Amino acid sequence: MSVAGKQRHVLQVCHGYDGPFLDCARQYAALFDGTDYQVTTVFLTGKADPQVAEQCHSAEVIFMGYSSADIRGLKLKAIRELRQIATNHDFSFCIAHRSKPTYIACLATNLMVIGVHHAFGDFQRLGRRLFARVFRKRLYLLAVSDAVRNDIRRCLPDWPVERVQTLHNRINVAAVCGDQIERSEARTTLSLDQNAWVVGNVGRLHPDKDQATLLKGFARALPDLPPEAILVILGTGRLEARLKSLSQTLGIADRVLFKGQVPNARRYFKAFDVFALTSDHEPFGMVLLEAMAAGNLMICSDCGGGPEVVGSAGYLFPLGDEIALSEVLLQSYNASEDQISRLAQQTRERIVALFSDASAQQKFWALPMMANYK
Repeated sequence: MSVAGKQRHVLQVCHGYDGPFLDCARQYAALFDGTDYQVTTVFLTGKADPQVAEQCHSAEVIFMGYSSADIRGLKLKAIRELRQIATNHDFSFCIAHRSKPTYIACLATNLMVIGVHHAFGDFQRLGRRLFARVFRKRLYLLAVSDAVRNDIRRCLPDWPVERVQTLHNRINVAAVCGDQIERSEARTTLSLDQNAWVVGNVGRLHPDKDQATLLKGFARALPDLPPEAILVILGTGRLEARLKSLSQTLGIADRVLFKGQVPNARRYFKAFDVFALTSDHEPFGMVLLEAMAAGNLMICSDCGGGPEVVGSAGYLFPLGDEIALSEVLLQSYNASEDQISRLAQQTRERIVALFSDASAQQKFWALPMMANYK
């Protein structure tokens, strides 16, 4: 992956740096560690922020400063500005996250563009399928999970499979583990009983996350769980009042703690004994990796990309099945020390082997689309 004495450059285009997308920029910039490539990361939206620039892991960070409204429609101004950036650099190829940045990158440059797709349904619209067909000679697609990849392939059945590949999301394992505080301190911070058996859930209170099934499954399991068993939910959203009302209806309101929005929540995951994700449409599930890094026992619905993350290192249950969820909750509580230790070991090995920066870098450079750029 190196040509002696020659510096090469990669353009990375991101919609913005809100939510998980700042770390996505970091993840892809880290793919070029130890190579002769330097990464220029461009954010279409968002004000210039030195802290964001520092976290991008990039040689250069450019903030265009547009609002989301500014880049609707034809996005001509953004296209012209990105074209000028490309003119001022000798980029080898481009990585673009999500549909709008991919569209802009294809129109603004003549580069090979790798479009990274983080969600289901990106090519359900006819316009996007037509766009992909127009630029297919220099457009390659990466999905954050096999589930998303398969969704793209269904929408683009005439595309060669080698042009639609998977590169899973990942974490900086050492950084995430180093950021997580120990169990006792985490429980003190969250005001949790040190002796409680804690099931944790982190995410928006939204239909996609299906915390209703979580509440129902927990209620079913509760008679066979210890008196100190509690369910802790971190996050806010439009279903908060409805979910609190459901916990009252189920008679478990005194055993469910809604903690609201907790900044940098992953720091406190060691407060949980079990992490449960019940989402119905999870393209990948970064929160699963963060919970696995904390050593939590893992429970995950069998929908979307979540099972690809958890694999055999946790307990899977059918989407929306509160009975099956209650059963795996009881299995996790009744797991022996040997079982818990074995699952923890599998989890650690799985993160490093499949979802670390180092493993992603190896997979990236082995992709067919990268054959001419090593």
